[in-house]
Amino acid sequence: MMRPLLLAAAALLLIAAAPPSPADILASAPAADWADIPATDLLVMDLAGNRRVVIQLAPAFAPTHVANIRTLVADGWFPRHAAIVRAQENYVVQWGDPTAKAPLPAGIAAQPADGYERPGLPPGFRALPFADAYGARIGHAGGWPVASDDGKHWLPHCPTMVGVGRDMPPDTGTGAELYAVIGHGPRHLDRNIALVGRVVQGMDHLSTLPRGTGEIGFYTSAAERVGITAMRFAADLPAAERPAFQLLRTDAASFALWVDARANRRDGFFIRPSGGADICNLLPPLRPAGQARK
Repeated sequence: MMRPLLLAAAALLLIAAAPPSPADILASAPAADWADIPATDLLVMDLAGNRRVVIQLAPAFAPTHVANIRTLVADGWFPRHAAIVRAQENYVVQWGDPTAKAPLPAGIAAQPADGYERPGLPPGFRALPFADAYGARIGHAGGWPVASDDGKHWLPHCPTMVGVGRDMPPDTGTGAELYAVIGHGPRHLDRNIALVGRVVQGMDHLSTLPRGTGEIGFYTSAAERVGITAMRFAADLPAAERPAFQLLRTDAASFALWVDARANRRDGFFIRPSGGADICNLLPPLRPAGQARK
């Protein structure tokens, strides 16, 4: 029988020899592999009940829609006119004007053409070797998941992604009506609805809302709706109150290691590595910026 000290030493050797988990890789990633998300791209939405949701916008993928959102925020339009109006099980939570009659501020572009797909590949695109059902290639660029086909690229509809509500084509939405994906990624919506960002904090406040009983999850009474008390950019908040986040740079060596570990789980719990991963399981990791100083 092995002595306790020998057993402990053997256990330590096994731990040391174990391949790193995705969490291990993130914990050991050097500071240079993390990038600050600009405060000008962090949209802070405060909901009734002291609930905060923070959204990272993607101006490189949907510049006109994002410009519209900036105009709406600067005007104070959302707290005056919008509320959460829809919560559909395993699908989306949506917010906008319940009456669809509130006037939009000057400078809003009607029917922006961007946000669906863009030409070529984005700068710094790093392709993955995994198959995708909705495009020829998937990968990452600039801290975002990317799908591509036919010489074009787009953001995929993954959980936490934020899109622009619209009516029937040719309408493309203005950004006054937005939604967040709270269920399984509805990738069939790719290139059919503009995506403008992703939720980086407060997803729990959206995903736990009571489901609407109306058609496709719409609330049927004003009492069910959740008010928006404030909508601002982090850059416009006092420095001490600004939410701040970093993302793992998608061109960093530790990101490649993290992708490999996610696609080939070698943790003790797993029996067989899958050898692949869906793009929605490879959203670039985030962390509060304060963690970098710990």
